[in-house]
Amino acid sequence: MPKLLRAREPEDREEERKIHKLAGSRHAPGDWIFRARIISLSWRGLRTSEIAEALDCHPKTVRKHIHRFDALGIDGLGDRPGAGRKPRITEDERSRIIALVCKDPPGKLLNEPGGGLHAEDETKAAYWTLDALAGAAREMGIEVGRSQVRRILLAEGVRWRNTRPWAESPDPEFAPKDRGSSDSTRTRQQAPR
Repeated sequence: MPKLLRAREPEDREEERKIHKLAGSRHAPGDWIFRARIISLSWRGLRTSEIAEALDCHPKTVRKHIHRFDALGIDGLGDRPGAGRKPRITEDERSRIIALVCKDPPGKLLNEPGGGLHAEDETKAAYWTLDALAGAAREMGIEVGRSQVRRILLAEGVRWRNTRPWAESPDPEFAPKDRGSSDSTRTRQQAPR
């Protein structure tokens, strides 16, 4: 027969009061409330399988949190420090990726003082794309992919695509578009309802 597992007895009335108050709380963090309910139900004499059924969780979860409470007390109800995945790139690297968008791409044609056009590197992109930004970041020593660059820029609200005014041009020979339709085109009349 399996060993009956119960949470240790409260160290004092204050610890018992805190656990019961936390178990009935509506404004504390949800994970703390859930774990306090496990301990509270264990103190009432319920078995781990009954607690799991009442809280709609697995009995292993109940056993894990009872053991953590027995070892650490109320502090065992919280998450362990360092939980979750560590970020792969630092905040400094994120800032450097965001700063790239403010610079001209290496393949963009720039006006020279003599009136000619010159690109820093004609083999590179003339405008920023996610692939071009990821490539430029890798050249700076930041290992980052296209999708991560996108997530970083979207999270910061940074636009990497420039809108192109298709109807305008700095070329003096450019002929702008005419008006929409000619006067000979009849407008369609809607049938009365």
